[in-house]
Amino acid sequence: MSIRVIGGIAKGKRLKLVPGDTTRPVMDRVKEALFNIIGTDIYDAEFLDLFAGTGSVGIEALSRGAAHAVLIDTEKKAIQTIKENLATTGFTAKATLRHMDAFNYLEREPIRAYNFIYIAPPQYKSLWQKSLLALDSRPAWLGAETLVIVQIDPAEEESLPLKHMEIDDKRRYGNTLLLFLQTKSAANDVPLEES
Repeated sequence: MSIRVIGGIAKGKRLKLVPGDTTRPVMDRVKEALFNIIGTDIYDAEFLDLFAGTGSVGIEALSRGAAHAVLIDTEKKAIQTIKENLATTGFTAKATLRHMDAFNYLEREPIRAYNFIYIAPPQYKSLWQKSLLALDSRPAWLGAETLVIVQIDPAEEESLPLKHMEIDDKRRYGNTLLLFLQTKSAANDVPLEES
């Protein structure tokens, strides 16, 4: 299996896979669908990928016009692969790479507001639930316009007691489910004026 950048200024560039079986690269058709949904909102965006793997999704965001991407992974092999893929695509200067645990990262105060937070952890380990609950408990990570995207196997789906986010959309592509969560708007709590 090989993966590539499918849109934007680095379209067609081949990306390396992480050696071994610790990561599961997103399929091209899912990545294509994801960025079709995001559309032009990716321009000048700040993008955070918490379980970056090959770096494919963050690199796709940069190729399509994101201003900056932060890519995090705990696996040394993944970090090396991301470095090589950033060099191949010419995006090293537009990316920040962190070799650390995603949950340790989320315990920090955010240094910037992110437009997109992408969560595609190893499957069947309850990591996507833990990630959403961690973000929900630290709403400083969630700006008014932040879109949180979760990539999971449909069998993993469950409802979570979230205070600051809600599922806005969900799309299924074979064995992949994308959940789109928006920050709950304070406007929902404003009563309508009586006429």
